[in-house]
Amino acid sequence: MTDLNASASTPWRAGVIQDFAKSELFDRTFEEGMMLVEETAAYLDGAGRHDSKILSRNAALAYATESMRLTTRLMQVASWLLVQRAVKEGEMAAEAACAESYRLAEEVAAIGAAVEELPYGLVNLLQRSERLYERVRHLDRRMYIEVASEEAPRPVQAQFDRLAAAFGG
Repeated sequence: MTDLNASASTPWRAGVIQDFAKSELFDRTFEEGMMLVEETAAYLDGAGRHDSKILSRNAALAYATESMRLTTRLMQVASWLLVQRAVKEGEMAAEAACAESYRLAEEVAAIGAAVEELPYGLVNLLQRSERLYERVRHLDRRMYIEVASEEAPRPVQAQFDRLAAAFGG
């Protein structure tokens, strides 16, 4: 794997990270993410508690599993957004935000059994959190992973370039 910290030291890369952190897209994504965290906490502590008590045994297990996945997903997103805000506010260097520990983890596949029995409130939050997670994951990859891959040495291309130079191509 490419050393993200080494490739992040390029001024261009740090500029991309800082520009994103100062963008309207970041502001909207941050606001949406934090609102979804608050809405989820309110649901799980309020109506969700009531909803979960009237479920069948299988559905209650699915509810517990999916609510755990939901909160884990949202905590990862919130953590990523808070790192970007720290960059925006100058509390963290853009290069430091490139650390592997700040990347989003792979999502665990959703369970299939009893999901259709889950309350609408939980299903709605799950769907919205999945969409937000995928958007943030796309941003994370574009800003930190794919750029690092593009900056990595390309030995095959270097050989083609040497051959073209040798033969005047």
